[in-house]
Amino acid sequence: MTTPRPANIELDRDAGELRITWEDGRTCAYPLSNLREACPCADCRGGHDQMGREHDPEHILVLKPARSYGVESVEIVGNYALQFFWDDGHHAGIYTWAYLYHLCPPSEDGGEKMQ
Repeated sequence: MTTPRPANIELDRDAGELRITWEDGRTCAYPLSNLREACPCADCRGGHDQMGREHDPEHILVLKPARSYGVESVEIVGNYALQFFWDDGHHAGIYTWAYLYHLCPPSEDGGEKMQ
């Protein structure tokens, strides 16, 4: 299965979240602090042996951030990912569309968030 691409990406610093509407109609709201805790870089994961799907959280809300993080900026990387520049100086993580789609939190009613 091919991962859908984002149709719209919105960084809402005031709400502390990133919202992505995917081309399949799914809308995901990612708390920024949780995204920082889910950084996919080798440094944050504890080395290359901790990379890959089996080490990814089920969804973004299972992570419990140690602190509140902000985003200084976010950039699109090629046609496949986002790179965040966090207020703690970290910017090594490349969040692919597949990884972000996988991390989408469930809606409050237990289903997927749809727009």
